[in-house]
Amino acid sequence: MRRSRGRVVHVESLAEFDRRIGAGAGSLSGWRVQDVDLSDRGAALAGARTAGATFLGCTFAEGEAARLEATGALVLPAIPGVPVDTYRAELYTAAELYDSPTYRTTTDARAYAWSQRTADPDATLARALHDHAIDEALTAWTATRRLVGVMGGHAAERGSEEYAAAASLGRLLGRDHVVATGGGPGAMEAANLGGRLSSRPADALDEALRSLAAVPSYRPSVDAWVGAALDVDLPADSESLGIPTWHYGHEPPNVFATAIAKYFRNATREAILLEVCDAGIVFLPGAGGTVQEVFQDACENYYADESSVAPMVLVGATYWTGTLPAWPLLSSLARGRPMEGRVHLVDSVEEAADLVAEGC
Repeated sequence: MRRSRGRVVHVESLAEFDRRIGAGAGSLSGWRVQDVDLSDRGAALAGARTAGATFLGCTFAEGEAARLEATGALVLPAIPGVPVDTYRAELYTAAELYDSPTYRTTTDARAYAWSQRTADPDATLARALHDHAIDEALTAWTATRRLVGVMGGHAAERGSEEYAAAASLGRLLGRDHVVATGGGPGAMEAANLGGRLSSRPADALDEALRSLAAVPSYRPSVDAWVGAALDVDLPADSESLGIPTWHYGHEPPNVFATAIAKYFRNATREAILLEVCDAGIVFLPGAGGTVQEVFQDACENYYADESSVAPMVLVGATYWTGTLPAWPLLSSLARGRPMEGRVHLVDSVEEAADLVAEGC
């Protein structure tokens, strides 16, 4: 249940609806009732002032929705044929997305296949409503957590040095922060794994890396890739965040993120991913997507006041000055700005983690 007080009240279960009505609520103005079966609550609805209330994907007795609209309430029905809940109130879990032993029949795969069909108005509306619901759920989830981002390429395979470095980085960062990534495979999966194991000794991460190396990639089998991850022993009380997108349907989400904010629109997902990382972002070597994230984050810091600038740490001096020379442009852009002292180039994940811990 989302704790709501004030003008906007989020009601996400029948029990919460009954509790509030029982407490004497006479006006539902400002209420946002999501995905609740109200077919047996006609009397309660009729006895309240419903002008200004919003009902998203709710179920009503026959004629009740029309009556509510006539009073000034907004009623948005469920859209048929959509494989996801467009009005969901919580972030996804890996178990929800991987709800079948065969990937092609999972909710994740079905949602991607549906999203690739020709867009009709109902489908476009459904995707927009879904992503708005994810925004709301993510805002609530991040409100009480301090997040640090790890950006890097999807191509780093389990068993590689790149994957192990990203996992080590996640473990170091996870001691003081919740680790957030793009939620996919490669460096993203590794950082989420490391974040989950931040409370365990280093040899626990080494053991997990050895186990995962038996299935290096999600190609050719997503099922084997997911199965190997699910076999890893993880603490139940650790958290990490993944923000993937169905835009990259060929990249399955990793299961090490305990909360998954999956979007249909990649542009929305990219902006949100950078925005929620209030403790800063570490950029590991990557390709086009990672370079885009570097300068998208740089733009946010460029125009920010000094109190709002978040650390940016690029790992790999040779990579960022030679292979993809983003550093010379980034450092020039930062010169003379409040961000200048919070943009760093280092050679090790240990240095990166120290800078984030110091808030530099």
